Amino acid sequence: MKILSPSLLSLYPEVTASFTTRHGGVSRIPYSNANLAFHVGDNAADVKHNHLLLSKKLGYDVETLVFMSQIHSDRIVVVDETMNFTTPPQCDALITNRPNTPLMVMSADCTPILLYDPRHNAIGAVHAGRAGALNKILPKTLHVMTKEYGTIPDEILVLLGPSIHGCCYEVNETIAKDVIEKGYKDALRRAEEKVFLNVNTILLAQIETVGVKQEHIEIIDTCTSCHHETYFSYRADAQHTGRIAGVIVLKSA
Repeated sequence: MKILSPSLLSLYPEVTASFTTRHGGVSRIPYSNANLAFHVGDNAADVKHNHLLLSKKLGYDVETLVFMSQIHSDRIVVVDETMNFTTPPQCDALITNRPNTPLMVMSADCTPILLYDPRHNAIGAVHAGRAGALNKILPKTLHVMTKEYGTIPDEILVLLGPSIHGCCYEVNETIAKDVIEKGYKDALRRAEEKVFLNVNTILLAQIETVGVKQEHIEIIDTCTSCHHETYFSYRADAQHTGRIAGVIVLKSA
C-alpha cells in the first residue's frame, strides 16, 4: 500500500504516523484500490484486506486499531482499553497515551489531522471538514489533550494531510456568510461569481491562536480534488468513492 510519511516526526522513533493514498489495495471500481471505510458501499472483505495490508506495512495489530464513526461534530473521545477495531466511537477526534493503540482518521476531501505531544507521549487523530473546523474541533482537541495529559500547545506537532483546497471547494453564499461571521473571511476566495473555501486556512488560524509554533506544523499541500487519481475525493468522484486515512501509533517503550 502506498503511503506518505511526514518528515516532521522523523526524529521521533517512538511514534509512527502516515497518510494513505488510494493506491495499493484490493478494492474494486469505484473504490479502487485502497479504500479503508466500511460505510461507503465497498465489499467488507476487501476493506478488511486493505486494513490488514496497511497494518502489516506500519507494523501494528489491526485488531488494536481505533477508527471513528465520523459525524462532522466537535466530539472528542479519550481512547481506553475497551475500544478496538470492531467498536468505533461516534466522534471526530480521538486521543490517547496508550502504546500500541493506533488511531485512524478517514477522509475524502476533509482534512485528516494527526497530533503528537513528544513531552507527554500522547497522540491524536482529528477529522476536520468545514463543519468541524467552524466548530473548532482542532483547538478543542488540543484543550482536551492539555486536560488529560498536560499537553502544552507550543510543544505539540501537528500534521495536516491531503484535503480539498480553495481552488476546488465551491460553497454557497449561506456558508460564506457563516464563515465571515465566525471571523474567517480570509479563508474565502471569489472568482467569476463563485465563492471557494479553504478549510486549512481556518485550521491554521485556530492553532496559531492557541500557541502552536509554525515550525511544528507540517502540511501535505496537495488538493484531493485536483489529484483524485492519487486520493479519494468526495467532490471530484461524484460522491461515490472510498476514504484515505491518517494513522498514528505510539510504540512500546
